Amino acid sequence: MDVTIDAVRVAATGEGPLPVVVLAPEDGDDVLPIFIRFEEGISIARGMEAEDIGRPLTHDLLLDVMEELGGRIERVVVTGLDDNTYIADLHIQTPRGHEVVDARPSDSLALAARTGAPIEVADEVFDHGHQERAQFDDLQDIREVAQIGQ
Repeated sequence: MDVTIDAVRVAATGEGPLPVVVLAPEDGDDVLPIFIRFEEGISIARGMEAEDIGRPLTHDLLLDVMEELGGRIERVVVTGLDDNTYIADLHIQTPRGHEVVDARPSDSLALAARTGAPIEVADEVFDHGHQERAQFDDLQDIREVAQIGQ
C-alpha cells in the first residue's frame, strides 16, 4: 500500500521520549507508527522541510554520492517485521540497472523525504502494526522538541 510521511513526533515511552515516524495511507484513519532514534527523526524532518544546513549530514552525503554515481532512488518499501524491528528495501535505479538494498526504514525514509520517492508498506506489515491516527495527533512534533529550523 502507498503511504506518505504524515509526521515525525515524539512519544513518551517507558524508556523515555522516543521519536515516531507516522506513515499514513491516502485514505483511512489508521497509520503505521515506526519508532526510531532522534538522529534519524531529525534527519527525516529536515528532509521533509528541504532544509539546507550548509554542510551535508549523513543522509545528504549518501544521496549526493548516489546521484553523483548516476543512481536515483525509485522507492522505499517497508517489507517486513522481525522481532518488532521493521525491515525496508531501498529500490535504486543505477547505470547497471535496478538494485534493491536492505536498509533501516528510518534511513530509507530520510532519503525518501529528500527526494520525494514513493513509500510503500507491505499489506501484512500495515495490518500487523497499524494504529489509530488520533493516538499520534496530539504528540509533540520533533521539530518543536529539537528546535529544527528555528
